[in-house]
Amino acid sequence: MIRYALRCDRNHEFESWFQSSSAYDQQVKRKLVTCPICGSAKVDKAIMAPRIVGKKGRATPPAEPTTTAAPEAASSGPTSLMLAQERELRAKLKELRDHIVTNADNVGDRFANEARAMHYGDKEHRPIYGEASPDEAKSLIDEGIEVSPLPILPEDRN
Repeated sequence: MIRYALRCDRNHEFESWFQSSSAYDQQVKRKLVTCPICGSAKVDKAIMAPRIVGKKGRATPPAEPTTTAAPEAASSGPTSLMLAQERELRAKLKELRDHIVTNADNVGDRFANEARAMHYGDKEHRPIYGEASPDEAKSLIDEGIEVSPLPILPEDRN
């Protein structure tokens, strides 16, 4: 999965996830990518900081997005603003996870083998998710295979 920072022709900025860069290109060409604020289908990639993996497989943390709060939220203090931002972030993470679970195949503990087979052309590419040990995930990353963990939310631990 690839996350792109996007901007519409009216200068609204937003982010979206795509299976690959070619999937993004195809969806933009078919006018399937639209601005969530104004609905414009004239969307381009915005400049964003890349996620760089160092020698030990640790990614540098992405820059925190800046947001502007509504005056009423700001006046009720930093705690309520933080709670609102946390709720919004959790909702977005849940939406992302639900999208992946709905649109991808769960390959369970065969994840590393399936991802590797698709990467090397032994199997047709398709969206998958599953389980991999930290060592398996590191090995996949070292081979240049893009993997990301599914977000786990506090309510999942109940």
